[in-house]
Amino acid sequence: MSFGKMNCFIDLISTEPVKDSEGFVTPGNTVVAHVRAYFEQRNSTEKWTNMTQGSEVNALFRLRVVPGLKLNSRHLIVCEGKRYNIYSVENVKGRGMYLEVLAVSADG
Repeated sequence: MSFGKMNCFIDLISTEPVKDSEGFVTPGNTVVAHVRAYFEQRNSTEKWTNMTQGSEVNALFRLRVVPGLKLNSRHLIVCEGKRYNIYSVENVKGRGMYLEVLAVSADG
């Protein structure tokens, strides 16, 4: 996947609680990475029909692997001002270079 196809910038946000130096825990919404990604909204093509199997998934992101970051469903994606909850993360072709993320819009 070339940079030309990566059509938007996204923020990967951790929702893990954060403990400060005094021991107080605050709800986490920490930006852990700001990267380029390919973004596609759900549409009525056969690809989307087969891929989502009738689930509520409505967005697809493809991005390069961020070294040291294990992306999972506890993270959020912010793209173009909208928040997306991660539904699944798949390593594309098992090479460890790209991730394909299916997501659900958190904004409704």
